[in-house]
Amino acid sequence: MNINQDLFATFAFHAGLMAVKTLGMAFATVKQRISNNNVMTKEDASMRPGAKVGVGVNEDVERVRRAHQNDIENIFPFLTLGFLYLFTNPALSTATTVFRIFSGARIMHTIVYLWEIPQPSRALAFFAGMGANLYMGYKVLSTFASAM
Repeated sequence: MNINQDLFATFAFHAGLMAVKTLGMAFATVKQRISNNNVMTKEDASMRPGAKVGVGVNEDVERVRRAHQNDIENIFPFLTLGFLYLFTNPALSTATTVFRIFSGARIMHTIVYLWEIPQPSRALAFFAGMGANLYMGYKVLSTFASAM
């Protein structure tokens, strides 16, 4: 099985973008923790007198943590499905569109979640990304089902 270099490069760009985005959410969480004087553990609190300790103590921190968790739940399947999708021999234009939809949807999901933009904004972004993942999953399963 050979993969078109342009196809792989397109996937690699979007996979890298999504991985860096997920890593960036950790820094967003730290920023909120510092801004709200909220730490995870007692030993962290020893360095910040008066800090609130624990999970669920501050809604701003929790909002970023939930956005990060949502990225983990959606981006890791994208990385797997996207890589397997490359072996289905998709048209470059189709694959590029699918990868762009997913990446754009995840970026929009984070923006609308963190900026508290009213629904259905977040739901639309979520389902656009989920649709891209489901499409790739279908293509992978339907392409390779005959090999079983």
